[in-house]
Amino acid sequence: MTSSPDTLPKIGAPATRALHDAGYTALRQLAGVPRADLAKLHGLGPKALGILQAALEEHGLSLG
Repeated sequence: MTSSPDTLPKIGAPATRALHDAGYTALRQLAGVPRADLAKLHGLGPKALGILQAALEEHGLSLG
């Protein structure tokens, strides 16, 4: 998948909007954020969380 830590991966418009509304505009900002906190955001489901985790792992990072 190879993503940049400075951008969010393609996860769908509702999930991207939810992250932007919460102040997350770059993948690196999600490192260490608890998965449960992100799951509470409207529009961010299990599929999007999996994509985000996989993208973080490409850079040696992970959700909290």
